[in-house]
Amino acid sequence: FDNEKWGALGEAGWVTFFAAVATILTAVAVLWIYPPTGYGDDFVYFLETDLAHGNPHIVTLLFGIIFPIVHSGLASLRPYGEQLVGARTWRVIFAFPSLCLAYSWIVYFISHAHAGIQFYDISQIGWVHALAWLTNFASFLFLYPSVYNLKEVAAVEKPKTHLWETGVIRITRHPQYVGQVMWSAAHLAMVGTSFTALTMVLLVGHHAFACWNGDRRLEAEHGENFLKIKEKTSVIPFQAIWEGRQVLPDDYWKELVRAPIVLIAVGSIGAYFAHPYMQAGAALAKNSGLNAGGILDPIFLEFN
Repeated sequence: FDNEKWGALGEAGWVTFFAAVATILTAVAVLWIYPPTGYGDDFVYFLETDLAHGNPHIVTLLFGIIFPIVHSGLASLRPYGEQLVGARTWRVIFAFPSLCLAYSWIVYFISHAHAGIQFYDISQIGWVHALAWLTNFASFLFLYPSVYNLKEVAAVEKPKTHLWETGVIRITRHPQYVGQVMWSAAHLAMVGTSFTALTMVLLVGHHAFACWNGDRRLEAEHGENFLKIKEKTSVIPFQAIWEGRQVLPDDYWKELVRAPIVLIAVGSIGAYFAHPYMQAGAALAKNSGLNAGGILDPIFLEFN
């Protein structure tokens, strides 16, 4: 906590941060989420009606193909994109479609989680629910350290490709992947349907690919320095430790206790209690149907 440099509340950097976050979220809401002005409903309708012909398994499969191509593709193009438009602008170009697609996939998953074949239903068993909750909560603590650089995430400060070797990286070089496996396992334990199983496989598969792609990008950016860290770390949690390639310092806990973890913990608990509202919102989006077109239609019609 003592080493955190958040800055005083009201500093220009933080005012800019909140303004930047508000701007991008407003753009996502207007251009994608809100049916009368956005195009998210048109996109889902196209997937569900024109491509999947009403089969939710095919829709989530399409999301599982499109999202990784967009998200990982734009991440891979980052060195070239930053040369063309700069690091901050490329962060916005990267974030906007990723947020839009993530929102639509999440909403579609919530509203169709019980679709398909019901393999089992153990959600009402108390200890299963408790174990799933604890696993899900812990999964949100497995975050890549760059996530804590909030001003870089919002492109207030120039985004950088960091090279980390302490904290959670000592346990696993790809904590996001481990967290996704935990999150997926917890949700699949609670919702044992074929739709949920397929969605979880797609999510874990994307993150498994991201392990390879992330290593490739870090090696391209940092070269020999990354290879030295790669030798001392592992993707599988604790593997480098039991193989003797990594030694945890006596005060290792200090590397894990970061101030943003408090926000993550509060947000995770809040998300749990917000589940009924998420389900209600997803049902509303599903039952509202298609509101064709959006706010940019006049521009598109003019070009046509």
